[in-house]
Amino acid sequence: MQILIAILLSSLFTAGPWDDGPSSVQLAIRRAGGQGWGANTAYGKLFDPKNVVTVRGRVLSIERFTPLRQMGYGFLVVLETKDGAFDVHIGPGWFVAEQDFQIEVGDEIIVRGSRITFDDRPTIIAAKVQKGTRVLHLRRDDGVPVWAEEEGG
Repeated sequence: MQILIAILLSSLFTAGPWDDGPSSVQLAIRRAGGQGWGANTAYGKLFDPKNVVTVRGRVLSIERFTPLRQMGYGFLVVLETKDGAFDVHIGPGWFVAEQDFQIEVGDEIIVRGSRITFDDRPTIIAAKVQKGTRVLHLRRDDGVPVWAEEEGG
């Protein structure tokens, strides 16, 4: 019984080869602010376009994290730069998993995003991550996440 429930639930959250796009569950999550990751959520409002910086560094670790209570999980990269270590909030797990972009420990990357202090640590909410010639676009210059654009921000 538990196996059957797990299979049914997993089929709701994964796209099969026959799907032309996001499932109705995935669209509902996006319309609801991406599990707390939307532009007009408490977390989304932390992005400050006036404090945008660009840093280059080496990836020390990659972690799965939940920034605020009742949010879906996301990915955080600890980046060692010439100015010290920064936590870099990449984005929601469901969005990052859909991208053809890999970050690994030891990679040299360039991050552009809003510098904030989060949990008493220097943090950047990423708008763009570059690895070599590949670029992962996460937010517009005004901080609106690309995963929220289809709903008008």
